[in-house]
This record gives sequence, C-alpha cells and structure tokens, in this order.
Amino acid sequence: MTRHGPLNEFCWMDLKTHDPSGTAAFFSSVLGWDFAVDEEDWRRAVKFSAGGHRIGGVSDLAQPVYPPGTPAHTAYYLAVDDVDTRTAVAAEHGAQIVLPPFDAGDQGRIATLIDPAGAVFSLWRPSGYAGWPVPTPEEDKGAPHIEAAPHRMVLVCEDPKRARDFYTEVTGAPLARAIFAQGPYGAASAPQWELAIGVHDVEGVVTRACAHECGLVTLSRECGRPRARLRSPEGLTFRIHPLGL
Repeated sequence: MTRHGPLNEFCWMDLKTHDPSGTAAFFSSVLGWDFAVDEEDWRRAVKFSAGGHRIGGVSDLAQPVYPPGTPAHTAYYLAVDDVDTRTAVAAEHGAQIVLPPFDAGDQGRIATLIDPAGAVFSLWRPSGYAGWPVPTPEEDKGAPHIEAAPHRMVLVCEDPKRARDFYTEVTGAPLARAIFAQGPYGAASAPQWELAIGVHDVEGVVTRACAHECGLVTLSRECGRPRARLRSPEGLTFRIHPLGL
C-alpha cells in the first residue's frame, strides 16, 4: 500500500453521534462543513469536507455495533506504518487496548486504545485515501490555509511530558502537529484529544454556534486575537483559532 500523506500525524476524525442529522446541521451552519453521502463508498457512509477536502465521517451510535449508552464523541485516527506493531508497543508503554487491530473493509487496518493519560485514540494504516489535507511548511509559518480545516491536535493532561514521550515511543518519532499542554482534570472530565481548527472569523463562529445553544465553553484573546473552545449540542468539542496561527 502506498501512503499518500505523512505518517505519525492525526489524519481523520469520526463524529460518533446519537443525532446524525442534527450534528450535520450544526457543523454545516457553524463551520461551513459540507456533509454528503459518499457515493463511492459501498457503505454509503456520510462524510464531510472543508474547502472541498474530505476531513471526516459521521457514525450513528444507534447502530448495533455500539454498546447501548455510548456517549457522543469524536474519534481521531493517527496514521502509522504498522498497526499491529504500534499497538503492541503502545500496550508495553501503558496503553489499554479497547479494540485490537482489525481490517475495516477497504478502509485499512485500525486499532483503538486509551493512552496512559486516559485519552482515547485510534491507530490507522489507511488503504488508498490518506486523510485530511496537511498544511504546507509555508502555511505552517503563517500563510493562509483552508477555511475550517484541521490544523493541530491538542491534548491537555496532568503530565504532558509523559504523554508526549508515550506517543514518541509508539510511533518511533515525535508526533507531528500535536500540542501537549498541562491542565487539571477531575473524575467527571477525563483528558481527550481535541482538534484545533483555523477560521477567518472566530467571533462569527462563536455567534453562529451560540444561536444553536451549543454551550460555549470559553472565548479568550491572546495578543488581541480571539480564540474559542466550542461545544456542539451533544458535547463534541473543538478549538477555534484565527487562520495562520
């Protein structure tokens, strides 16, 4: 298999929801994501795009494959060279295996784990399509890139160095486009990976989200530029920052 994107980066997300149509309506209105059935997928899965680039899919938690009571959440996929080997390494370094490696039809090979910090993630070796678009070096230095597209992943936990070292051991290299930050978490709020998305108008996104009763978590300013952490009606969270940061 030929990998069409870089390894050791998160490259795909799956919005797992009890309300697929409501979730699609919310993110379409707030972020401009385009939701549509993938006619080339034999499963006729719903996928969504930013700026014409596919960045994720939608899964209905009402399907029998999911245990009853599974909460809505966003699953993130980390591209690796060998899912079986990397899963074994992760377990050796303290990860809990939720779903051991398996072949997901023609989508590639996948495993789902919980890292030592308590955050859930999936390892993925895709077949064919490699995931969301990756900013070029020029874009990483501040040039504009795709509106409402994934930019960086963020993990806030009690011991960011331990978390960073864990992923370096698992992938064999420092994790690209990922930020590890320190912050307290109580029993009701376990650490989780969150996606940072770049937009032209952060406050416009906040206004549209609040019109949907999204439950705005925070709105702050750094160096005079607004940033936000938003929550969908079901509790799916994303970090929003100005394009180019």
